[in-house]
Amino acid sequence: MKLVSYLRNNKENLGIYLEDKIYQLQEAARQAGMGVLPGTMNEFLHAGEEAMTKAKAIDLLIQENPARFIPEHIDHLLAPVPHPTSCRDGYAFRQHVEAARRNRGVEMIAEFDEYPIFYFTNHNAIQGHEEDIVCMPDHFQKLDFELEAAIVVGKRGRNIKAGEADHYIAGYMIMNDMSARVLQMEEMKLNLGPAKGKDFSTVIGPYLVTPDEIEPYRIPAKDGHEGHRYNLAMKCWVNGKLVSEGNMADMDWSFAEILERCAYGTDIHPGDVIGSGTVGTGCFLELNGTGKRLDKNYTEQWLQDGDIVEMEIEGLGRIRNRIVKDASDFSLLKIKKIAKTA
Repeated sequence: MKLVSYLRNNKENLGIYLEDKIYQLQEAARQAGMGVLPGTMNEFLHAGEEAMTKAKAIDLLIQENPARFIPEHIDHLLAPVPHPTSCRDGYAFRQHVEAARRNRGVEMIAEFDEYPIFYFTNHNAIQGHEEDIVCMPDHFQKLDFELEAAIVVGKRGRNIKAGEADHYIAGYMIMNDMSARVLQMEEMKLNLGPAKGKDFSTVIGPYLVTPDEIEPYRIPAKDGHEGHRYNLAMKCWVNGKLVSEGNMADMDWSFAEILERCAYGTDIHPGDVIGSGTVGTGCFLELNGTGKRLDKNYTEQWLQDGDIVEMEIEGLGRIRNRIVKDASDFSLLKIKKIAKTA
């Protein structure tokens, strides 16, 4: 099942996406005689397994007899989870970490293979498919995309073991963890962050795909690891040019293992969003570093005003966003430089 959040008449709604049509979940439940279901994604996730089971039953009824149900005319899509309770991002792909460190001339860090890590990003800066990503002047100092997958937590839990954690996943999505590299690197020199380099936009979408939809792609975890893994191709285009290719199967740390760490000593909640971290070749930072390491004449590429970023993960859909320059000339980097020379 694919679930979407959308606006109609300036009101947030929850719908089932099927064959390029959207069916409002509440109205479809009424037509199917299944009582009342929540009208927004956050309410739906907090309603638990009973609501999810009913929604899947409605999805099957629509597949069997679509003429029985009336599709919606929507204003526009929102992020599938427009108001996450929190947003974390992991570091699951060894290929990306190894390449980035090699490009900086440092050895692979041994701790990567000992435990999965994550950071918190801004859950109030979530955006969806076809939304413009509006960036400040400092963001354009090495503005980057990051091609990732993400999960949405479906039920509350604490101290969850990796062997049980997949049962806490309500669904999967594409994630673009937008990154302003100059801001990111200057703050991380102080061994804290990332924060300002990441907090202006995180794109998720286009829909939440429930685990049963991608079950045919499931493969065993890597040796020494636990949890579900999926053979799903990942791609990113900038202005129509393919710049990144990877696969969710290359995740060394599974989402189950990341969830185990997230839930250690604290609660995870329905509506929490957790990213995989960048797939190998999944950002300009890595691609530029590799290019310069192999060719001293390599020309770096970063995102510019007007660029179109498109991402696709097999089975999870495709998102598209335009980069837009904010009209303001306000710059934290300039303030910092003035302060240093005063």
